[in-house]
Amino acid sequence: MDAKYPVRTTEKTLALIEQLMEHGSCGVTELANGLDMGKSAVHNHLTTLQKHGYVQQSDDEYQLSLKFLEVGGRIRKSMELYQVAEPEVKSLAAETGELANILIEEQGMGVYLMRAKGADAVDLDTYAGLRTRLHTTALGKAILAHLPESRVDEILDQHGLSQKTPKSISTREELFQALGDIRERGYAIDDGERLEGLRCLGAPVRTSSGEVLGAISVSAPASRVSDEDLHGDLPEKVLSAANVIELNINY
Repeated sequence: MDAKYPVRTTEKTLALIEQLMEHGSCGVTELANGLDMGKSAVHNHLTTLQKHGYVQQSDDEYQLSLKFLEVGGRIRKSMELYQVAEPEVKSLAAETGELANILIEEQGMGVYLMRAKGADAVDLDTYAGLRTRLHTTALGKAILAHLPESRVDEILDQHGLSQKTPKSISTREELFQALGDIRERGYAIDDGERLEGLRCLGAPVRTSSGEVLGAISVSAPASRVSDEDLHGDLPEKVLSAANVIELNINY
């Protein structure tokens, strides 16, 4: 939802934070040029952020501080889903030997709450706090499948159906067909839709009333996950982990 009366100063500060997050260490001139702001204004924003511990300075360059990790870590720690799911994600990773993840939906995007690596897991580009398009992951599709159709339409209107790989879903018709299939079988599959050569299997985590809280998944190289695995023992393990989380949350 767009703010009716956006605060320009706040918007400029947030633009600076986004720029530093994307590019790492930057000088005042580089930031001013990138954001079309005056150097003195950029400097004032940076020194204010620095005063409150959100930015640190090294020589003539600035970068974000770990204060943001403290903020995100505290928010995550307070979430019941994270508290309950953490041991199950670790257990699923150990049991499968692969990468296990849990993701929630926030403002129409998927946000990784955590991941755990099994003995054979590949190191992907995911990390706690990473935001991703819901339609490109098994986790995201498992969530979308259990949201009201009107909410799914809102998300698509806001974020679209951009393709991460040639296998990514690119039309609403294809997506809604996939979501129906997920509801029928109980779990979602990502076959190279976010990263080529990677297969993922995800299951929703829901309340007793049916509200979807998030999703849990296992990710592995396609060379280690056959078609038979996608519809055999692997979904049973993921569904079992999701069920344990649900029971602990609901009861």
